[in-house]
Parts: sequence; C-alpha cells; structure tokens
Amino acid sequence: MRTTIKLDPDVAAAIEQLRRDEALGVSEALNRIARAGLVGGARRRPFRQRSVDMGDFLVDVSNAAEALDILEGPMRR
Repeated sequence: MRTTIKLDPDVAAAIEQLRRDEALGVSEALNRIARAGLVGGARRRPFRQRSVDMGDFLVDVSNAAEALDILEGPMRR
C-alpha cells in the first residue's frame, strides 16, 4: 500500500536512526516501529508502592473527632 503521512520530528528521527543502525529502507524501518507498537513495545514495570514502618501512633486515632481535637485544637470547628 502506498500512502503519504506526516511524521512528527521525534518519530522521523527514530525511523532515521533505525535505518542507519540496521541499513534498512524507510518503509521497512517504519513497519518495524509500527509492529513493535502493536505488540506493546517497551513495557513499564508494574507500580509497587513502598512502605516504611513509622512506629506506633502518637495519638489514639480510634476516635477521629478526638484525634482532630488533639491535633488541630478545639477551635477547628
């Protein structure tokens, strides 16, 4: 299939780099990049939340209103 497309500068640079590195034509380089995008290409590592033990609570948080009174003072209302 023959068609005309407008490439963003970063995409054109990636195609040109692949062409030079692997001695490919424009069509073959573009097809390789497009196929890599179709199958997922570079995948991100799954996000993993890190946690740290910060010790015991300094304030009893079983009663939220009382905890807010202690932390913010009785004038918070």
